[in-house]
Amino acid sequence: MIGHPFHVLSTVDSTNNYAMARVAEGPVAPGYTWFAMEQTAGKGQRGKQWLSTPGENIMLTTVLQPALGLHQQFMLSVAVALGAFDFFRKYAGDETRIKWSNDIYWRDRKAGGILIENVLRGSVWQYAIAGMGININTPHFPDHLQNPVSLRQITGREWDTLELAKDLCTHLENRYSKLSVDTYPAMLAEYKDNLYRLHEPALYRINGEIFQGVIRDVLPDGRLCLEKNKEILELGFGEVEFIFAR
Repeated sequence: MIGHPFHVLSTVDSTNNYAMARVAEGPVAPGYTWFAMEQTAGKGQRGKQWLSTPGENIMLTTVLQPALGLHQQFMLSVAVALGAFDFFRKYAGDETRIKWSNDIYWRDRKAGGILIENVLRGSVWQYAIAGMGININTPHFPDHLQNPVSLRQITGREWDTLELAKDLCTHLENRYSKLSVDTYPAMLAEYKDNLYRLHEPALYRINGEIFQGVIRDVLPDGRLCLEKNKEILELGFGEVEFIFAR
């Protein structure tokens, strides 16, 4: 069960790195979760860093053993994203969305991110290392960050980060425990129902070109269907950049 056991680290370079090191040493029980009060080199998607003032935000990683094939990786991503979405919407309200592929947004601002790294033994998907960073109590963000938001900024109050982290684990377990090949179509439909910018004209960049496009769908394997000049582009991770007004 996700969050059992739940271990608090005072400081660590990255909870994902820490979890990776533990599974390299030997078997780790599925659901084992590490929460960091401070990360010195937090990891985001595509090599980006996730930084936070100590104790201010949720930074955790849980170890999972999906009963899935490697070709079904996006199924896990959907379940984890929905769990994080359920959690944040509970406190921030109905303007919460999932930005493809698995960021958590409130209006046009990023509240959290997810990074899932895989551990393979040959062709066997032995572990999924699911890391999450969610902005909880940050009052102000550096100007160079594009569009962040914290739960404190949304609600006007401070929160108990550790208690919220345990509640996040509960929401993750609720989604993950129900994930299967049979339940995935309904889960994917719910994911799309709460997708940021779905059917809304907005700006994107591909290969240096900025254009107005419309997200039309997300395929079961995770590819984004983006309409550009009445043509549907099927895009993989890292192939398109969302453009935001400053």
